[in-house]
Order: sequence, then C-alpha cells, then structure tokens
Amino acid sequence: MPKCRVFSIDHGLKEVVADGLYMKHMFGETISVAVVKFVETAGTDLPAKSHSHGEEASLQFTGACSVFEGAGEAGDHETIMEEGDALLIPADLMHYGSNRFGPAGVSMRLNVVTPARREYGAEDTVPYYPLADRVEKS
Repeated sequence: MPKCRVFSIDHGLKEVVADGLYMKHMFGETISVAVVKFVETAGTDLPAKSHSHGEEASLQFTGACSVFEGAGEAGDHETIMEEGDALLIPADLMHYGSNRFGPAGVSMRLNVVTPARREYGAEDTVPYYPLADRVEKS
C-alpha cells in the first residue's frame, strides 16, 4: 500500500552548480515535486534555457523571479513572481526564468509538475537541470 512521504523544503538539497544552484526532487505516480534554490554568489550567471513540460504549479518562497513565455526572444511575455506568489504554467508552454535574490542572496521555489518530470533522474541523485550550456538528455 502506498504511503505518504514528507518532503522538507530547504534540507538535503543536491549541489547542481557550486554556490549557484541546489535542488532536490521527488516523484509520485503522475506528479513530480522539485525545490530549486538559486544562490546569488554564482546563480546570477546561470543561463536560462527555454523548455516545456507538463502543467506546472510554482510557489516562490524566497526572493523573486520572472517567468518568460517563449523561446528566449526579445519581447517574450514576462510574468513576475514575488516572494509568496504562486503561478500556474500551462502544459507544453515554452518558458524560462530569471531570478531576483532576497536579502539572504537566495531565490527559492517549489515546482510541482504533472506528468512527472522524469528527466530530473532518479530520486536522491543530483537532478538534471536544463541550463543553456548543457546538452539535452534524450
């Protein structure tokens, strides 16, 4: 029988980019949950990459961000998320983001996606994250 699982927000994050990006993720049968924590030290220079996936709900815990709809072109529509805001992104909408850091130098949010984003890789591993300078996993 399936059991409930606890997912702590700012504990046990995996280093994706030293002093720049920390993440963790968990999968249900049809949903994935991920914490993304950008740190200002190296996080300001991380390139964004336009991507799409299933429907996403995002909650901004710390700092702020802008979510852009499109492929990274001038004039892409911008939606601003302040600390405490939540956003729904429709399935298959190309989008990317830009962070603004809070007083502690952090921009952190919780993303819930359905269907599950299996490209992150197995739980308890360093998650794959679609940075522009990485090669897409197939």
